[in-house]
Amino acid sequence: MSAGKWVSTSMPYLTPREKGQGDAWSADAAAQGRRGTQRIVHAGEVPAPTEVAGQFGIAEGEPVVVRRRLILLDDEPNELTDTYYPADIARGTGLAGTAKIPGGAVTLLASLGHAGVLVREDVTADMPDEDERHALRTAQGDPVLRLTRLTLDRDDRPIQLDRMVMPALRQRLRYEFRIR
Repeated sequence: MSAGKWVSTSMPYLTPREKGQGDAWSADAAAQGRRGTQRIVHAGEVPAPTEVAGQFGIAEGEPVVVRRRLILLDDEPNELTDTYYPADIARGTGLAGTAKIPGGAVTLLASLGHAGVLVREDVTADMPDEDERHALRTAQGDPVLRLTRLTLDRDDRPIQLDRMVMPALRQRLRYEFRIR
């Protein structure tokens, strides 16, 4: 595998961090000898897009909170991520702001009483639009992976929806399951 290819697993991003630990992305990158950072390009309330409204079981255009981020690996664009939260969970919290969240969003959600217990991920391949291609610095004709991750709590209530866009030629997704 080339030095530029990233191996991604989902589990570190679904588990709340211990007090004093940094965010999962920085820790995951460091464990692979890399540097992971992120830039929050927007955070706050927005009207729910069609897909988000459908996943959350709300009307299209109802308010939701979004955090839009550019995920960097060794200072190079690795992923675009829009993370959506129901407004009644995220309004007035760090999820609605651009400041770094100690331990990450999953840790903050858990501290607010919203722990994820079921996760659904869908991955598709597609061509990026011009904004995505520019932000991710991909060549014309290079495909992207689109990963949508829905996290539900113990009552099957959606608490988080991630929509990620990644350069397909720089990614490897790994899924591990432990059967009890």
